[in-house]
This record gives sequence, C-alpha cells and structure tokens, in this order.
Amino acid sequence: MLNATFGNATEMIVSIVALKAGLIDVVKASLMGSMIANLLLGLGIALFFGGLRINQQNSRINPEHLSAVGRVNASLLNLVIVFLLAPTAIEVTSFALHFQTTNAFSYIASALLLTSYILMLLFSMKTHSHLYGLDEDAEPESYGSEARGKKYGLKLHISLLLATTIVLVFVSEVMVDSLSEAIATTGMSGLFTGVILLPIFGAAVEIITCGICGAKNKVNLASSVAIGSSLQIAMFVTPILVFTGFIIGKPMNLDFDNFTVLGVGIAVLMTNSVRPNSCSNWLEGIMLLMTYLMLATAFFLHPIVAG
Repeated sequence: MLNATFGNATEMIVSIVALKAGLIDVVKASLMGSMIANLLLGLGIALFFGGLRINQQNSRINPEHLSAVGRVNASLLNLVIVFLLAPTAIEVTSFALHFQTTNAFSYIASALLLTSYILMLLFSMKTHSHLYGLDEDAEPESYGSEARGKKYGLKLHISLLLATTIVLVFVSEVMVDSLSEAIATTGMSGLFTGVILLPIFGAAVEIITCGICGAKNKVNLASSVAIGSSLQIAMFVTPILVFTGFIIGKPMNLDFDNFTVLGVGIAVLMTNSVRPNSCSNWLEGIMLLMTYLMLATAFFLHPIVAG
C-alpha cells in the first residue's frame, strides 16, 4: 500500500499539473503507460534478476493463499480492462456519440472504480488479510538489518516521502511547461512520449523497488508492488483525475486512445499468463521485457504506420 501510494504520488501530481495546462491527451497516455511499465517492465525486471540468482523463486507464503491472491489480482486487472473498453464499445456502436455522453459515463464509471478500489482494500487489509501474510510454518529468513534487531522509524520515512512529494509539486510545474516544446523539438509523437517516456520516470520508484525485491528473492513483494501500483493507477488515480478535471473545468473522460487500450490489454494478458508465484523464473521475466520492447517499438512507429 505504501509503495504503491508514494510511488504513484509522482504520477498524480504531474498529471494534475498537466491537466490544468490542458494536456489531457498526454495525461491519459501517461496513465496507461504507467500501467504498462509497471506490469511489463517492473515485474519483468524482478523476475529476471531473481531468476539469475535462483533457478526458481522461493516463497514463504502458503501456496493456496498465493493462488487465491493471484486469482483476485487477475480478476481485478480484467475488471480494469472492461472499464477501459466500455467507452470504446459505446463509441463504435453509436452513430452519434456526444462528448457530454462520454463524460457522463466516465463520471459514473469513475465512481464505480473508486468503490471497487475501496472494496479491494477492505478485502486485502481486513476481511481476507490472512491471504496476504506469511505462512506461519515457514522458516524465518534473514532480511539484513531487520534480522539484526534494528528498528526503522516509519514516521520519519513517511515524513521524508511527504516532504519530497511537496518539492515534486514545484518541479512538475517546470516539467509540464517545457513538455509541449520538448515534444515539438524531438519530433516524437505525444502518444509515444506519454505512453513510454514519461512513465519510465514516473514509475521509476516501482521499477527500482521491483528490481531490488527480485534480486533479494522476494518475487511476491515485487508482484504486489507492480500489480498493486497498476491497480491503484486505474482504480484510484484515474477516477480522481476525472473528478479533478470536472472541478477545475478541464473535463477528462475514460475514452482512451484505442491503440493505448490495446497495449494495456496485452500487458494484462501477459501478466495473467505469467502469474508470478513461487515457480516463477528468469525466462518469464524475459517474456515480459520483450513484450514491453515490442510495445515501445509499436508506439514509436505508430504515427508512421497511421500516416
């Protein structure tokens, strides 16, 4: 929860600043790109680095619990795809779709997503928290300074994260102001910039965390960070931005670019097919990384193909 929240603080702050600047398409692309980066790049790096040290990832979580959590995550990711595809389906099957209709649907869908996110937190942290805990019969492992009895000041670290988040508000203003000029100067499309370039920096926290967890043989934690962050972006950050856009007079809806939604669908498909668990290996990490490189190439060439 903390990893996902503070990791996505960057995404939310930059997105709100960009939304105020009227860069709605870039915000939409960045949100979807962050999901793709977390699922394919972050989780792929974790499985790859973990597999280099160990033939198969080890788990201290009960296999039955792990399977149940995997099914829940897969279902939630599928739910996100359904919500992303709904506006496209309405648009394709309607002869005359008004902008106000799409916005009205987005407000209702955003409320449903937020409700689903709250219920997911209730499920994972309250009613079924035992599914996400360590196996009581598992052998204790040494986790560095934690095993030596050192105590970490959680309040201090959270305060530092909050302080850097406040600083980020001012930095994001400068970045957004120069974003349009940078896109025009480099000649790269706004779609590629939003889906591939910006999320690499925005999701850097999750990607680095996943790599460290994978190298320490904590594939379940890496999976929680990558998938949890993606779910938070889709079910919390995106709806909040929709309502924020309504409040500040910069209406943003859930009608995302069709090619971008396809990319997210591919990322979800690959993640659900790999199902990171105690039997994950480096080859599955390579498959996720190859998929990300394929999508990055497709987004880079997309304007050329379209033309």
